[in-house]
Amino acid sequence: MRRPLVAGNWKMHGTRASVDELVQGLLKLEVVPGVDVAVLPVALHIERVISAIESVQVLVGAQNCSVEAQQGAFTGEISAAQLADSQCRMVLVGHSERRQLFQEDDHVISRKFYAAQSYGLTPVLCVGETLEQREAGKTLEVIADQLGNVIRELGIGAFAQAVIAYEPVWAIGTGLTATPEQAQAVHAAIRDQLSSEDGQIGSSIRLLYGGSVKAANAAELFEMPDIDGALVGGASLNADEFGAIIRAAGRK
Repeated sequence: MRRPLVAGNWKMHGTRASVDELVQGLLKLEVVPGVDVAVLPVALHIERVISAIESVQVLVGAQNCSVEAQQGAFTGEISAAQLADSQCRMVLVGHSERRQLFQEDDHVISRKFYAAQSYGLTPVLCVGETLEQREAGKTLEVIADQLGNVIRELGIGAFAQAVIAYEPVWAIGTGLTATPEQAQAVHAAIRDQLSSEDGQIGSSIRLLYGGSVKAANAAELFEMPDIDGALVGGASLNADEFGAIIRAAGRK
């Protein structure tokens, strides 16, 4: 039985005051047995969040890491070693905003995936297609290529300690959401692709859906057999909304 995971990607949002307010809201949320919860603040606030929520079972992750796993002369970068030292537990890899806005290609993403695991961080590999690719009927081909590159470069065993988030690019921050059936079809294809390489990894890896997830649509998404939780964007900046999504995952 895969344990649901709900992770909140705060993106480039938050001041010290607003982060403190959001954390106070998180501290008041009821604990939902059987659900893992994580938040991913901007790097500047990671230690602030970790110290504030140490009394509750909420994991803290990062939104990005360097391709260089260790410290070094890489101005502006943050290494996996430094994130681990700050008690981070996971890191996003391959988010569409990194792929599109910062031109991160599949090789860079594989290097970041490897760097994260080198220091015990769980990489959350984001995959997804654009609206143009979906309309051209290339969704599964695009996803297979994004997954296949990591498998080719790092081996299927790399997914034994990883999470995958399917985030259709056309649904991120747009208010649009894949239907539960659309999301399930992609999640099932992801699981089948990994299972064809290693049945145990394919059946046990957690697959999250992301793309305008909110309280109003979370429950029906979580009813799908291969959706094991959510990577939540804007809704994670509201503690009450985020809490409702967590509760929906608890009913899975």
